[in-house]
This record gives sequence, C-alpha cells and structure tokens, in this order.
Amino acid sequence: MDAVMQVQGLRFGHPGQPPLFDGWSAEFPAGLTLVQGDRGKTTLLRLLAGELRGEGRLLLAGRRIDTDPGAWRRAVCWIDPRDAAWDAMRPDELMAAQQALHPGFDASAWQRHLAGFDLAPHLAKTMAQLSTGSRRKVALAAALSAGCALTLLDEPTAGLDRPAIAWLVQALGEAAREPGRVWLLASAWGLEDALPWAGTLTL
Repeated sequence: MDAVMQVQGLRFGHPGQPPLFDGWSAEFPAGLTLVQGDRGKTTLLRLLAGELRGEGRLLLAGRRIDTDPGAWRRAVCWIDPRDAAWDAMRPDELMAAQQALHPGFDASAWQRHLAGFDLAPHLAKTMAQLSTGSRRKVALAAALSAGCALTLLDEPTAGLDRPAIAWLVQALGEAAREPGRVWLLASAWGLEDALPWAGTLTL
C-alpha cells in the first residue's frame, strides 16, 4: 500500500538518557496502525504531533513539519486527555478548540460520538470534574470527529467501559476505510483482534 506518512532518519532522546530513536525510519499507509513495544510509544506520538522536536524528516501527504509546522498541526489530531491544559474546559469548549484548529472537523460526527459514548450527562462539567474514563471519551469523540490526515491515539481503551469500547471499535472500523487518513494507536489494549489493521509497528 502507498505510504501516506513517512518518517526519515528520526533522532530523539530525552535529556540525560540514551536515544529512543537514532536514525529511525518508517512508512505508514492509510488506515489503522498498531504501535506496540516496551518503550517510546508515547514519545513517538508526541514527536509526530510536533509537541516534541527531534531531528529528521516527517512528511504527511505533501506536508513537512520542518517547513510548515502550522499546516502540519492543522493536519494532525493529538489530544492527550491527561493534559492539565484541558482541565477548565467543558466538553463543548474542547470541541470548539479542535474545530478551530482542524478545518475538516465534522460537528455532526461530534454529536454522534457524544451519543455513542453516552456523554450527555457530563456536558455541563469541566474536564477536571470528569472521571478518567469520561475524560478519555470526550477526547476520543473529538479525535474521531476531527477529520485529520493523521490521528494519534495513546492507550485509547484505558478507563473505558465495555459499551464505550464497543462504540470505539465500530467508529475505528469505519475510519479504517477512509482513504488518505492514517491512524496510529499506541497500546490499544482489547482492540488487537477487533480491528482491520493496515500495519503493526513494534518499537
């Protein structure tokens, strides 16, 4: 399958630690890729999101992170539900921030995923007031609606109940058929045998 995203010669290490990536390269086709391994998964997602900066070349459907980081950020969805920056926001405010950032955001999909994740009782709460599972559901609803060329999901099933996992499986199964879009899922516990993976990456 043709690659939608390429990583060429990636180099990165946290200060005072051995490098996690030292000239590492990979290609990713459209669809779902499972990222697994003992170390470096979240760091890789943060590098691909532009939250961390390493050396090397990142290309996504004609975009380069080094030459146009703004266009890259608009094309990449990365919502870490653990990030304290979301604490004071209600779900609809988080959604509005993502809608402003990503031109392809689908507001009707957002409403559909709110219902699918049973989030209606929590819409008046701030993210800080939500349980770990509900907070993750809000982030997933926004990510599934963002319409990005690259969507990064870190431990997407952590804290989810069975109905929420079932909804996520359905939503990702549909997303896997969308041309030109890459989805990277790190440590997708419970989803390994439930989704049509385009590839598996072991770090």
